[in-house]
Amino acid sequence: MATVYIALGSNMGDRKMNIHKALRKFAECSMARVKKVSSLIETKPEGFLDQSDFINAVAEIETELPPEGLLAAALDVESWMGRKRTIHWGPRVIDIDILLYGEISIDKPGLTIPHPAMMRRRFVLEPLAEIAPDLVLPGGVTAREAAERLAGAQEGPSR
Repeated sequence: MATVYIALGSNMGDRKMNIHKALRKFAECSMARVKKVSSLIETKPEGFLDQSDFINAVAEIETELPPEGLLAAALDVESWMGRKRTIHWGPRVIDIDILLYGEISIDKPGLTIPHPAMMRRRFVLEPLAEIAPDLVLPGGVTAREAAERLAGAQEGPSR
């Protein structure tokens, strides 16, 4: 059984309900047990800015599926919920990303674990630090340390 961390985001429709609905369906599809779920946070969009704010969360799950099977389950849930990939970083009813899968590192087309952008995303690090503050991330820092560093960098130098 692998411990996995996933990020979820939504900025269309009932964003909070979309997160909860996706978690339930994802647990069903991936034969996963949801162990912890962070608080929901609202964040501004990145990349494509002309869209609504997002609701984001991170969940810790346990699964016996291999990483590729877990990715397939995530994509199935996104499709089931009506996600359309029309604009890169555009509006979405649900987005599910695999952040970490145990100690595994994978880098192949369509699947990179640890998630390559997680260390620079507040909407990932803040909820991850909430549910797993002492989890050691790539680079040897804890989730709490990474979230604090990112928050400090985004605030800029103090005067």
